[in-house]
Amino acid sequence: MGGSGSKSKGYWPFPGSSTGSDPAKEGNDQSVARFRCSRNATPLVFTRRSSMFFDEDGDLAHEFYEETIVTKNGRRRAKLKRIQKNLIPQGIVKLDHPCIHVDFPVVLCEL
Repeated sequence: MGGSGSKSKGYWPFPGSSTGSDPAKEGNDQSVARFRCSRNATPLVFTRRSSMFFDEDGDLAHEFYEETIVTKNGRRRAKLKRIQKNLIPQGIVKLDHPCIHVDFPVVLCEL
């Protein structure tokens, strides 16, 4: 299961084609910047959706619990009950440092 097609005729948008043929002959001498402009997108991500919530008191956390007292067979136990109502999502959060988008077609490695 995978993409079909020939590896030798595949489109490679960056100079120094990995298909084994000369990029100047095929006209594939585009740069990363030109590739980005053709998709009208940048490879950097500046914001993300937060996974945290605000409760009624204005506290911010991933999840909230309430301690309840349960009496069973004459014993009193404390039990934590997860609160899932009246929570407001934090929304979109600006990242401290831009990240590279997961769909950007470049392999990064450190030598």
